[in-house]
Amino acid sequence: MMRAVLFILIVAILVVIAAVATGFLDINQIRGARVPQVATTGNGVVAKGGQAPAFEVETGSVKVGTKQTTVKVPALVVQKADQNQAAATTNNAM
Repeated sequence: MMRAVLFILIVAILVVIAAVATGFLDINQIRGARVPQVATTGNGVVAKGGQAPAFEVETGSVKVGTKQTTVKVPALVVQKADQNQAAATTNNAM
């Protein structure tokens, strides 16, 4: 069970790396992080403030559709062999 979870995690990380490397996924940090102010008092520890970073993510798009087109297909003509023609020779000597 643990191997499957680890494998899925590795595949997900590789997909994200490939998406960023190809430009399909663009991640920009728009707000930096701030650590909270921590102080100790006689009653314990007090933490104030702090801010999580903010990111802007732009993803690429994939357009899927159909269109009408004409494809030339070669004509195939099959003829029966004449009885007067010699049979095809094969090389069975191996």
